[in-house]
Amino acid sequence: MENYRPTKANVNLQAIQENLKNLQHYLPRQTAVIAVVKADGYGHGEVEVAQAAIEAGARMVSVATPDEALHLRDGGITADILVMGLSPVGFAAKAASLGIHLAVSDAGWLREAADYVKEADHPLNIHVKIDSGMGRIGLRDENALEDIIEVIEGSTNISLVGAFTHFACADEEDPSKTEEQFNRFMELVAEFPQRPPLIHASNSAATLLYPQYALDAVRFGIGLYGIAPSTYVGTKLPFELKKAFTLETELAYVKKVGKGERISYGGTYETTQDEWIGTLPIGYADGLNRGLRGQDVLIGGERMPIVGTICMDQCMVKLPHEFAAGERVTLIGRQGDEEITMEEWADRLGTIPYEVAVTIGKRVPRIY
Repeated sequence: MENYRPTKANVNLQAIQENLKNLQHYLPRQTAVIAVVKADGYGHGEVEVAQAAIEAGARMVSVATPDEALHLRDGGITADILVMGLSPVGFAAKAASLGIHLAVSDAGWLREAADYVKEADHPLNIHVKIDSGMGRIGLRDENALEDIIEVIEGSTNISLVGAFTHFACADEEDPSKTEEQFNRFMELVAEFPQRPPLIHASNSAATLLYPQYALDAVRFGIGLYGIAPSTYVGTKLPFELKKAFTLETELAYVKKVGKGERISYGGTYETTQDEWIGTLPIGYADGLNRGLRGQDVLIGGERMPIVGTICMDQCMVKLPHEFAAGERVTLIGRQGDEEITMEEWADRLGTIPYEVAVTIGKRVPRIY
């Protein structure tokens, strides 16, 4: 598909592969990497990222929903895929036929799924999800685990592949809650009659901070894309994370306006003197949240602020002097000695870089 609009996101797949390879050198040799590519690869493109991660040595990939898993299969990804969220029981037979692993938290669900797959050509691969303290999904006690084990042992086409949990506070300075969750998780893992072959607990933060929790596999999500899970983790990184994403556009229109002129909806910016104003073809429909008014962009290696209300498809910037239309503009990324990061956007918006990454709109083409 041809792209005529100058607004684009550049995704450096080599950076993603370097992050994964550096992680492998850091982890115990026996620990596999599950590359997390949910939410369209955190906005980077799930199929392209999955392929790059597998080429770099990822054991498998994981997503949040059945539809994401199907999109990967349709995109040619043949490696194992784990759906970490809950799936409708009617998806069980499709998952078995396509080799998609499902998270299971409830014996009743698994009992129904066993009926769907009892005559399938392939077994349904499951990972038992344990809630060790996140409070989201997952079984919480020995009785619930025993019920699931009973269903597995009574079924002919259910294969127990793994067990996992998710840490709630691993990106924080205090390690006590993560240690408590890990211990609780391992207590329940010990209740399996036979230990599942793939036990995994660590998200990106725990992976980077606590190699002692690596187990059989880690789930590497936000760190895969070169973004630290939190400011604290960013100060403790065992290796450099290489950022994979840049967001660029160009000056579409440049004009000089007089003192006292108002800019954009509501006239929220008023010029204080004769000023050069540039228009950029990017707006909140592309993920440039309206709360980013005042945020800098980079033009010619210099910072220049967005002024006035951000529109759906366009926004305006204050220029120090005249620039030609077509001048490159970087919204996320580096020009010369200056860099604007997703973390900077997140701080301005009062959120986390995860949210910034996944809200860059789909109409912004990803260039690999």
